[in-house]
Parts: sequence; C-alpha cells; structure tokens
Amino acid sequence: MTLREAQWKFLKDVALLIAYIDREGCSASGGELQRTLEQQQMYVNTGKSQTLKSSHIQKLAIDLFIFSPSGQWVQDKKTLQRFGDFWEGLDPEYEWGGNWKSFLDTPHFGRKLFKEG
Repeated sequence: MTLREAQWKFLKDVALLIAYIDREGCSASGGELQRTLEQQQMYVNTGKSQTLKSSHIQKLAIDLFIFSPSGQWVQDKKTLQRFGDFWEGLDPEYEWGGNWKSFLDTPHFGRKLFKEG
C-alpha cells in the first residue's frame, strides 16, 4: 500500500465514522486534517502535542469535534468512547486519542504513522 492509497482508505473510513456519529444522533465539526511540520513544532512548543511525529503531517489523522443531540460539545472520554471503539474497530492501524495513555486528545481520530513498503 502506498501513502496515497492509505490516505484514500483513511478518508473513506472517516466517512463511515461520520455516518456512525450521525446514526447515534450526534453531529460533528471538522478540525485539522493536514498539518505542516512547522505547525506541529508549534504545538509541541506550546504543550498541545508531545511529538513531532504526527499522523496529521501524513494526512492520516483528523480532529472531529463531536456534539450531543442538544448541540453541546462533548469532551468527556466516557461519553465519546463508543466513537473511539468504532474507529479503532475499522482497522488495526487506527487509534483514537481518547485511548492514549500519556496524552488525552479526544477529538483525534487517526492512523498510526505510515511506513511504506
């Protein structure tokens, strides 16, 4: 699989996640998909990230801000866990930022860093 093929699969799976969010009666707004190395460095410097190796740089992560049926932004890991479980169930390479041990990032839905070959 090439990086471009991985990006295409990722986007199709994001569409499945969005459809699942909708079926659950919630809605979402999109955040970052693509990120430059310079942006990532800024996030590390300000404590918004802990690594320069971000799947956003490869266009293999997206931040989705999920809203309850009443329109409230949901940030609680326990409430969002079903979406993280759905996402991680789509592909063994996928990870949800709500399940990270060292850094909680519930809007993050991504793929582990891609290595071609």
